Amino acid sequence: MAQKPSIPKGTRDFTPSEVVKRNYIFDVVKRHFQTFGFQPIETPSFENSETLMGKYGDEGDRLIFKILNSGDFLNKVNDELYSLKDSNKITSSISEKALRYDLTVPFARYVVMHQNELDFPFKRYQIQPVWRADRPQKGRFREFYQCDADVVGSDSLLQEVELIQLYDTVFTELKLDGVTIKLNNRKILAGIAEVIGAKDLLIDFTVALDKLDKIGEDGVKKEMLSKGISEFAIEKAAPLFNLKGSNTDQLDALDALLENSKEGKKGVDELRFIMETIVSLGMQSAKLVIDVTLARGLNYYTGAIFEVAAPKGVSMGSIGGGGRYDDLTGIFGLKDVSGVGISFGLDRIYLVLEELNLFPEAIDRSLEVLCLNFGTKEGLAALKLTTVLRKHGIKADIYPSDAKLNKQFKYANNRNVPYVILLGEEELNNSSFVVKNMQNGEQKTYSLADTQQFIDSL
Repeated sequence: MAQKPSIPKGTRDFTPSEVVKRNYIFDVVKRHFQTFGFQPIETPSFENSETLMGKYGDEGDRLIFKILNSGDFLNKVNDELYSLKDSNKITSSISEKALRYDLTVPFARYVVMHQNELDFPFKRYQIQPVWRADRPQKGRFREFYQCDADVVGSDSLLQEVELIQLYDTVFTELKLDGVTIKLNNRKILAGIAEVIGAKDLLIDFTVALDKLDKIGEDGVKKEMLSKGISEFAIEKAAPLFNLKGSNTDQLDALDALLENSKEGKKGVDELRFIMETIVSLGMQSAKLVIDVTLARGLNYYTGAIFEVAAPKGVSMGSIGGGGRYDDLTGIFGLKDVSGVGISFGLDRIYLVLEELNLFPEAIDRSLEVLCLNFGTKEGLAALKLTTVLRKHGIKADIYPSDAKLNKQFKYANNRNVPYVILLGEEELNNSSFVVKNMQNGEQKTYSLADTQQFIDSL
């Protein structure tokens, strides 16, 4: 008995309709990457393990898919190491490559390797799949695409402003109104930890703070206490739990809280510049807000932190994010090259557009015209007509065999074809063809000598 086919958990097959819809998102994002001056690059689907390992923290390392060495990979493992049955110790002996976990670290590697060929600041975009050995769930997959835009070689805050504009422009064209772009700064988080006396517990403090909207103020305080943060420090941080008002009001409150932290004050100044510049330029449809609890990417972000939330009422995690990193290329030996970048979460954006019914009408229509097949001579005439239509950019096809007409019409209906052409013996003798509108049933006759009349009617 044949084995029932299956695919790995966390991966997907895509139907023609889904591919067309995904390509629609790709095309919108790519076009605006280009209008903002970003250049495309691509990197291999797998990298040397040493390029990826140790760059994402312990959790990230566990989620990297390792590739077994070709040939007899166990041959290089000595008996003593093999007898330990310790996968962590044996991995380096049997696997030298791994599937890329994201596009950022490979990009840093690319910049270092090609630094003498690049013009800085270098604005790059990259749209490619990545792989993570994560637990699959709604909106989270083991194989998915990332759409990244980064600028390296400039520490100007105008780059942050442009990336916010890029988000706003893309989501406006996708008609995704009500998107919220959240903004924070790593220096502010470091400054807060400093003034409350928890500088050495920065990660624990910010990870707990990041959960404020999920577990509430009491839950955050409880977690901070469990991580060794004192009640005195938590009390000093109390204003953060109820930071309200306009963006300007929140920045003023942070200014007061961080008056004794040079780093924290610098973070507030950076956010204020970005906010004031955006206000002067205006936004199309997105909303920009300060969110001091935002703490993503603490392992390498050093300045601004971005996260994009779907419109209210849509149950979905972030649909984009990014931030400023002052020395990401330093992990590969190129020091002091500042960069900033953002990513679009294609798969989640797809789910949001689907839920809100925002894809263009008939986007998945793969055929505009289908010529029915009435036989050998008629079929050849229909093929000639189909060829003419295709040369004019019309999505046209001919049914491949002279099957029963009801079967051919059923095929047209299943393919959602708006126009069906009938070119039978009578039409061939009259040098004409009949076009049937499949929506209203109307039929109209055109001359084979003047197909342009039909083309102009589409």
